[in-house]
Amino acid sequence: MFFKKIDSRIKFVFFVIVLMFIFIVLRVAYIQLISYEKLSLLASDLWSRDLPIEANRGLILDRNGVILADNLTTTSLVLIPNQIKDKEDTSQKLADILGVSKEEMDKHVNKISSIERVHPEGRRLSYEVADQISSLELPGVYLVKEAKRYYPYGTLLSHVLGYVGIDNQGLSGLELEYDKYLAGESGAIKYFSDAKGNKLKLSDIYVAPTSGMNLQLTIDYNIQMSLERELDNAVKAFNPDMALAVVMDPNTGEILGMSSRPTYDPNHYQNYSMEVLSRNLPIWASYEPGSTFKISTFAAALEENLIDMDNDHFYDSGSVHIGGARIGCWKAGGHGDQTYIQVLQNSCNLRF
Repeated sequence: MFFKKIDSRIKFVFFVIVLMFIFIVLRVAYIQLISYEKLSLLASDLWSRDLPIEANRGLILDRNGVILADNLTTTSLVLIPNQIKDKEDTSQKLADILGVSKEEMDKHVNKISSIERVHPEGRRLSYEVADQISSLELPGVYLVKEAKRYYPYGTLLSHVLGYVGIDNQGLSGLELEYDKYLAGESGAIKYFSDAKGNKLKLSDIYVAPTSGMNLQLTIDYNIQMSLERELDNAVKAFNPDMALAVVMDPNTGEILGMSSRPTYDPNHYQNYSMEVLSRNLPIWASYEPGSTFKISTFAAALEENLIDMDNDHFYDSGSVHIGGARIGCWKAGGHGDQTYIQVLQNSCNLRF
């Protein structure tokens, strides 16, 4: 009887061990075959760090393919504080090259973060400054590619094009309106590090940036150049508070040229006031149509056969009272006797 009890206990223990073994095998199989990809991604997220690579914004072109907004490739300074071995020496050397105080650079070098972008002093570096930093070969100090918006024709079409900020985001004009299409998607160089930030001996992964979409306008570069020149001439001759002009194809409504004064250079938008930057006068300002609407009035009168342009006459005495108000002719003393075609030619206020 005693041996039977021992035998049953051994069988029970053996059965439990077999169940545990089966459970372990199933769990390992589940992890390896089903959850492997998810767990691998989670582990990769813990180890991987990204050095950003900024995408080029899409080009802005005129109707014939002339580039009105382009990109320049620049470099910016990025630090990985945990990889910097001699923080004092690194901070001093970078401060000397960038022309900032060591105390200011200490804030970046000693910052508790996986990646520290040195902003603004480390952004959009010149080739000379970037070469000086690169030649030091300091651990934890990296130079990454950035795209800088460039307007090759300066003030040309400035209010229409707008401008972008230091992070290449559209802030005004078409750059703002179509930012989600022009911006593109940034890439990165992915490297792997342990919990202390030390770089692991694993191959880096390059994720290429995706450039933004190009934007083609109805603007004609040659017409726009002529428009800008004539506005400059008008400003020089008359010194007005503002001036504006629009060239439109009357058959299609396409805008072939648009500009206003005062203007600005979007490459250096920081040097201008918001009053200049934000006022695209042809679409911002509002005006009474004035004498330009006389054409519509005249056309309506012809359509209804109310006048004979060549034979009907009107005498312009210089002023007329309508509804208790005196309306004067723009010409002192009036135009005198006129045919209706002369009324139109003279833009006679009284008859209209």
